[in-house]
Formats: sequence, structure tokens, C-alpha cells
Amino acid sequence: MGVLVLNAGYEPLHTVSVPHAIRMLVRDVAVVHETDGTDFGGLFPRPKVVRLLRYVVMKWRYSGPPRWSRRGVLQRDGHTCAYCGRRATTVDHVLPLSRGGERTSWLNTVAACGGTARSCNARKADRTPAEAGLSLRITPRVPSWDELHRPVRD
Repeated sequence: MGVLVLNAGYEPLHTVSVPHAIRMLVRDVAVVHETDGTDFGGLFPRPKVVRLLRYVVMKWRYSGPPRWSRRGVLQRDGHTCAYCGRRATTVDHVLPLSRGGERTSWLNTVAACGGTARSCNARKADRTPAEAGLSLRITPRVPSWDELHRPVRD
């Protein structure tokens, strides 16, 4: 489970691990804004959201779109398979890499179910969705910064 880090002005910055968040609290650079309700016996309750005490300038955030990541694609698509609607565990390239598709493009990747021989990712294989008899339920798009920095839910 990740811990959401808010700027001093309450804007979401990013997520960090629980140990990283605890180190931030110990160093007095952040305060607990919200807990997950569990207490693991220490100075601080288990944080779900922490807020920085000093404002961090975020020019980097507004200089361009978020960088592509597997985790970002899954989060953008709500961990839902773009082909069948089941829980997604992997990322699929709409236009396969062998056909000239881009590896790290928001517009060429979607969340897909995987891990079994009957999954959409295995069914599609090295073909286009039309060739595999699949259709996209979503249109791949570049997500916003805020969309990728929402609190992680269990």
C-alpha cells in the first residue's frame, strides 16, 4: 500500500512507501493527514496520507504530460481489462511492437487481463485487436497528473 504525499497547499505530489513516509515524519518534513486506522505500535499511526510542512514548487508537473509507466496505465484504466472488463494485471500494446507500435506510449498501451491461456492478453498475442476478434472498450489517452496521483486503495 502506498502513502499519498500532499504538498503544503494540499495538492497531491506522489506516493511513497510506508517506511519512506515514516522517515518523513521522523525528520519533521511532513505530518500525518490521514491514517488507515491501524496502529503498529510506534510514535506514529500508520499513515495513508501525509502533508509536507513546507511548500514544494512543482514546475516539473506542469512542464509536460506524465511519463509513461506500466503502473500508470493500470491506474488510468482502473485496473480493468480494455477488452473484456475483467480485472487487469498486465499491459497490452494495441499495435504490437513487431508491427511498429511504440513501447512506452500512452496511446498504444491499455490495461489487459493476463496470466492464463484464456486471458485477453494471450488471446490477442502478436496481432491487432481486429485480427484477434477483440474490440477496445476504452480509447487510450494521456492521463492527467492528478489522475495518476490519487490515493492507492486496497
